[in-house]
Amino acid sequence: MGKCHALAWRTVTAVFGGAHPQLEVLCDTPGDRAQAQAQAAQFGFARATDDWRSAVLDPAVDVVSITVPNGLHRPMAEAALKAGKHVWLEKPMALTLADAEAMAEMAGRHPGQVTILGYNYTRSPAFQAAVALVKDGVIGTPRAFRGVYDEDYSADPAQPWHWRMTHEGGGLGALGDLGCHLFSQMVQLMGDVAEVTALTQIAIADRPAPDGKRVVENEDSALALIRFASGAQGSFATSRVAHGRKCRLQWEVHGSDGTIIFDQENMNELWVHRAGEAGFTRHLTGPDQPDFGAFCPAPGHNFGFNDQKVVEARDLCRAIAGGAPCRPDFAEGLRIERVIHAMAASQGRPVSLPGRSACQSARQPEGDRA
Repeated sequence: MGKCHALAWRTVTAVFGGAHPQLEVLCDTPGDRAQAQAQAAQFGFARATDDWRSAVLDPAVDVVSITVPNGLHRPMAEAALKAGKHVWLEKPMALTLADAEAMAEMAGRHPGQVTILGYNYTRSPAFQAAVALVKDGVIGTPRAFRGVYDEDYSADPAQPWHWRMTHEGGGLGALGDLGCHLFSQMVQLMGDVAEVTALTQIAIADRPAPDGKRVVENEDSALALIRFASGAQGSFATSRVAHGRKCRLQWEVHGSDGTIIFDQENMNELWVHRAGEAGFTRHLTGPDQPDFGAFCPAPGHNFGFNDQKVVEARDLCRAIAGGAPCRPDFAEGLRIERVIHAMAASQGRPVSLPGRSACQSARQPEGDRA
C-alpha cells in the first residue's frame, strides 16, 4: 500500500491536472534506513528516514500518508493531527472501537485538517455508475443486498503466523481487512444499517512460527444478516481462508424494478437487469462513467486497482484546496468501525445500531413502492 500511495502521489497531477505535490520525505521500517533511501529514490521523494515521528513532525510536510500495520494507525494519525497535518489513512481505521472513537474525536477538534480513509473500491467508475443507477431509481427501491468479500491469502494451514492474526497487531481479522471494504460499498448503495446479527469463525486455530505454533486470535471469516434503516434486508459474508478466491468483492442489489450485479475480479463490468427484460445487460466501463476518461478516452480498455488510489488522491487534494469534503473521513470511518465491531461482538445475537450507523448514503431509500 505504500507503493500504491507513492504511485498515486506521482500520478495524480498527470491524470487530473493541478499543482504537482512535492514529495518531501519517505519513511520505511525502523532500523533499515538503506531501504528507506532506496524507496525514496525509486519514487522521487526528496529525503528518507526510518523514524516515523520525524517524518510526521517535519515542518515541510503538509499531508501524511499512513500505510503501516494496523497497530500504528492511531499513534501516527493522532501525531499527524496534533502537528497540523492532513491525514490519508489506510483502512481499517483502528485496532479497537475505542481507538476509532478517540481518533474521530481528535479529528473533530481539527476541522481545518482533512482526513480520508483508504476505501479505494468506492472510487472505481463501475461502482460510481452503480451508485448513480440506484440514486436515479433505475432499479426502483432497493429491497435487498447480498455481498461477499473472499480471499485465500490465509487458506493454507502451513502459512506462517502473522501480525494480522492478533488483536494487538491486526485488531479484527477478516472483518477489519476485507469486510470493511464490502461495507463501504454496501452503505452507499443501501443506506444506514439498523441491526446486524452475525457469526464469526477461526477456521485455523494456530499457525507455525519460529518459536513453535502460535494461536490465531481474530476471525478468519464472518457471516451477517443485516436490517437497513430503510427496511431493506441484506446478507454479508467475508473470509480470508476461501480457497481459490483472490479478490471476490461481489455484491447484488435487488430493487423493486431491477437488479445490479458487480464483481471486483471483473471490476470493469456491471450487469443490470430491468423489470420486463429477458435477462441482464453487460455494461463496460468507459469515459461516460466518472473519472474513467481522465485515464483513457476509449471504452472497454479497463480501469485498474492503482487507478482507484489516484482518484482517491485527487479527492484529497480537492478537499485540501477547499473543494468537496473527502469521503469517508474519520467521522464516517467511525460509523464503519461501529458496525464491523458490532458484527464481531454479535455471536448470533441481534445488535442494534443507534442513529446513523454508517457512511452517508448516496440515496436514502424510500419505503417499498410495490
